Amino acid sequence: MPVPKDSQNKVSVQIHLRKIPLLAQLSEDEMRQVMTDLRIRTYAKRDVVLQKGASGDSLLFLLSGQLQVIDVTEDGRAIGLRMLAPGDFFGEIAVINGSTRSASVVALSPVMVALLPRNTALHLFSHSPSVAKHMLRFLAEKVQRDSQFRALLSIHNTAKRIYTFLELMKEKKEGDVEVVENLPTHQDIANMINTSRETVTRTLLALVQQGIIEKGTHRLIILNPAELHKLAQN
Repeated sequence: MPVPKDSQNKVSVQIHLRKIPLLAQLSEDEMRQVMTDLRIRTYAKRDVVLQKGASGDSLLFLLSGQLQVIDVTEDGRAIGLRMLAPGDFFGEIAVINGSTRSASVVALSPVMVALLPRNTALHLFSHSPSVAKHMLRFLAEKVQRDSQFRALLSIHNTAKRIYTFLELMKEKKEGDVEVVENLPTHQDIANMINTSRETVTRTLLALVQQGIIEKGTHRLIILNPAELHKLAQN
């Protein structure tokens, strides 16, 4: 007997949710409550998923596709702050303190997003030890990253700013190399660290030619982490 399509979709969504570190250790009862309250939305490429200044009425999880967190400067330039990949959650600050959204989020590809109402999210934060522990660690790391990024912007040498940016962006090790997933565009990197796109392109090309990095479309492999660290420090 075939499984109804709605049931298939629910199973598929639950599998996605179990892969999200924040929710991975929920009990079956907690997951059922999440599934009951959850809303699924799909967006096309370039759609605005979150608008800066909007109310923070839900915690969001990216199930598929790629998103970018952006802000707009006083002179109207869009700055890419960070990339989001499947398994990431966002919108947590507005949910926790009841404020409005501090940045916008746009779709870089077709995406599927799960929205968890604020009250349900707050209940998880206060009643699920695994969720609370993960959220505290996430927020602590976010504060640390923000502090490191402010320090990066104070570096006068442009090349050193780029080297340091790559060190901050690295996410995981694969054997002897380190990997930057969801690498922003050269223009976004330039906007984020206050330089030109041409300078970013020229500096990354030099690192490729020196065998320090290997670059793909949205992925960068640091082949020689020690040498990159040396360049960033010297």
